[in-house]
Amino acid sequence: MKLDELVGRVYAAPRGPKVAAYFDYDGTVISGYSAMAFYNRRLRERDIGLAELARMTWTSVRGVRSEREFAELLDLSLAAYRGKTHDELMALGRSLFKHEIAAALHTEVWRLIEAHHQMGHTVVLASSATRFQVEPMAVDMRAEHVLCTELEVADGVVTGRPAGPPLWGLGKARAVRALAAEHDLDLSASFGYSNGDEDVMFLETVGHPVAVSPAPALAAEASRRGWPVLHCVPRGGLPGPVEVLRTAGFYGGFVAAVGAGIGVGLLRRSRRDMVDVTAALGADLGLALAGVSVRVLGGAEHLVGARPCVFVFNHQSKIDPIIAMKLVRGGFTGVAKKEAKNIPGFGQLFQLADVAFIDRGNTAQARKALEPAVAKVRDQGISLIIAPEGTRSATPRLGPFKKGAFHIAMQAGAPMVPIVIRNAGEVMWRGAQVIRPGTVEVLVLPPVDTTAWRAETVTEHAAEVRGMFTHALAHWPGEPPIPS
Repeated sequence: MKLDELVGRVYAAPRGPKVAAYFDYDGTVISGYSAMAFYNRRLRERDIGLAELARMTWTSVRGVRSEREFAELLDLSLAAYRGKTHDELMALGRSLFKHEIAAALHTEVWRLIEAHHQMGHTVVLASSATRFQVEPMAVDMRAEHVLCTELEVADGVVTGRPAGPPLWGLGKARAVRALAAEHDLDLSASFGYSNGDEDVMFLETVGHPVAVSPAPALAAEASRRGWPVLHCVPRGGLPGPVEVLRTAGFYGGFVAAVGAGIGVGLLRRSRRDMVDVTAALGADLGLALAGVSVRVLGGAEHLVGARPCVFVFNHQSKIDPIIAMKLVRGGFTGVAKKEAKNIPGFGQLFQLADVAFIDRGNTAQARKALEPAVAKVRDQGISLIIAPEGTRSATPRLGPFKKGAFHIAMQAGAPMVPIVIRNAGEVMWRGAQVIRPGTVEVLVLPPVDTTAWRAETVTEHAAEVRGMFTHALAHWPGEPPIPS
């Protein structure tokens, strides 16, 4: 079944928290198994035996076949964490989620999660994995409840034993029913999403089961029962040779553009012309060679009609600034964290473009670094491009907006133009080193007048602009309309 049809089913359901949406984690919300990130970390630290690693790798390929096998694997895993503190394991889980696991997110499932939130449904992450594996994703997907295999903790230290029955097979189905009874959830109107045949009993508990990229046994069961099936694009994993070649082409395009920019700059004796040609031509060539197209669905006129201005964009991917460069073309500078100076090629380009590099750990230096950017917008008529989130988000969830861009726009007396990027993460997710071909969709929103802004109201203005991004992403052109 197509994703839009499944979203339409969500929108056709009753509103309110009595309807629940239960999401399995491994293989459903993400591709593969989150446990492999933990095993790989232990392997890097030489804290795992080859026999244990071989068994886990084989299980990740074949899948767990019985509750007994799952319990044996759980005991094997927990033994390695015996004696570690609960806080230490939670911190490890957050780190691995941010830098490795989140890259495997099924964006199709994320859209379903957002649709359920828009309907006011109770979102639940239900997994046989442990809490330190699933909690970081539960936070980002704003799950009201987490059902998982809990660890026994004594005086803040993990004992190496589970606290209660593991949530595999029948155990998960029982936990789903118990949660529904405790919170008066209507299971007949609720939704369940999973990829494995061990979750047939779990899916049977809800009125709207969905098989997500199902294993063969679940695919057969779904076909027999008439359950809808959603096929997701696999995330993470090793890149293919074509993607590696396209990525090389992307960087090669920028190298060619730098040469052209230098030539134009020398001919015209203009550093600004050199930067503008390099940025526009580099973005065009690089993205084309990488197989990435950028489709502006609306508001293209605001890219030129409001200058000089402060362009702000949401940030999920390394490729976002390149998309912004392609859209804005020229006549801009930017603000970046000081570490961006060290990005091969781009760091040098950023310095040539007079980008203001900020030490985010030093507030006084950050303010001083922004002064030249304000002057360029206000006095020289050069626009500014900045990501107010500051750093890339681990999931498509919009992060909090920092206030720097808003102070610049206010001090420069320049309008702010929001550039809403929808799916850049699908072509280059956080942590990825290669680019996958695809189409990135963009909306450019009308300019925001900043002339009445004051320093004491900047927080309110940042929230207002962030709300514009949130609304645009939730009501994207061509998507099924949210019921009123």
